[in-house]
Amino acid sequence: MSLTTPANLTPGYAPDGSAQVDVVDLQQQIARLQALLETSRQVHSTIELNEVLEAALRIVVRELELPGALITEPRTLYGMMPPEPWNGCERFPLRAKDGSTWAELVAAPPPDRELSLSEQDFLEGLALQTEVAAENARYHQRNLEWMRVQRDLEAARLIQRSLLPQTLPSIPGYSIAFRSTACYEVGGDYVDIVELPGGRQIMAVADVAGKGLASAIVCTAFRAAFRATAFAGVPLAELAARLNGQHYAEGPETRRRYVTAIFLGLDPATHTLEIVNAGHNPGFLLSKGEAHQIAASGTPIGLVPGMQYAAEQFVFPAGSRLLFYTDGLTEVFQGDDEFGADRLLASFQRCNLTESAAILETLWHELDDFSGGAHQQDDMTALALVREQA
Repeated sequence: MSLTTPANLTPGYAPDGSAQVDVVDLQQQIARLQALLETSRQVHSTIELNEVLEAALRIVVRELELPGALITEPRTLYGMMPPEPWNGCERFPLRAKDGSTWAELVAAPPPDRELSLSEQDFLEGLALQTEVAAENARYHQRNLEWMRVQRDLEAARLIQRSLLPQTLPSIPGYSIAFRSTACYEVGGDYVDIVELPGGRQIMAVADVAGKGLASAIVCTAFRAAFRATAFAGVPLAELAARLNGQHYAEGPETRRRYVTAIFLGLDPATHTLEIVNAGHNPGFLLSKGEAHQIAASGTPIGLVPGMQYAAEQFVFPAGSRLLFYTDGLTEVFQGDDEFGADRLLASFQRCNLTESAAILETLWHELDDFSGGAHQQDDMTALALVREQA
């Protein structure tokens, strides 16, 4: 049995012409669906946000034969639009993944009619495709920006590493070493050794408040000031006072990045030490079986104007050992248990080695074992000085 359509019901032949109109409407809707598929392909063919928006607007105006259309943010226009607030225009929100509206697609209707339901459906579908394509373009842009930041941070890391002492002084009868690791690409820890005429050595271990790039920038400025002052050959207490005054004078932003520092003056000819602690962790001095902790004689650098510091003098006989460090070593955790200064001093006392580098290697291993290999939460820097046995 075959099914046939009576001649008087065949589309296109109704006396009033209504069937013919339905066919035309259906054909237009099919064409619009095909155009929407092509629209999807076009708006997704680029990962540049401005190109996505321009492609969407071009399709709106050409496909629907409209005078113009625009997207409000970033403002992108195609064709001609009436003046803002675009009275009589159709608006379609463009939403982010979280549902918030980041812009509107505004379409100017033809001057002689309103947009049909199928045209509005087309614009809603186009707005949806534009949302997705714009989100992809923004994600791509964020990736590009992140890659640029990563490249800049890697360059900053290499530069900061290059500002650490590249060679250690060769001091007969002494062993000296330092170790510094940042918890991020760059950090605020600083260690330096300056050799003055006559063989006297000026050393510093410092820690800028905070972590990351801001602290690293302040650290670089501190290095320049320290080196310039150290080479001037001023007494150690005056060196700390001058650095404090310079840092404080650089303004409130820099003051918030104050610097704790401990300075050492070593005279190898007389085997004597001069130490100034400016708000830093206590330095450890092991000499003749006794442990000395060199406490702070003043506030951190840049925190209080006009601060004066006091220097302590020590004899450094054969077999003596010295350790300067930043709080990244004491603030290593095992759960809620902090390694602390007492454990660090005990570890330093047990580590009866004659090579400074070996001492630091041992301490780093002990800290790693204590934390279970967890990622460090702060920059870690230490300097060790040993006077060898005669």
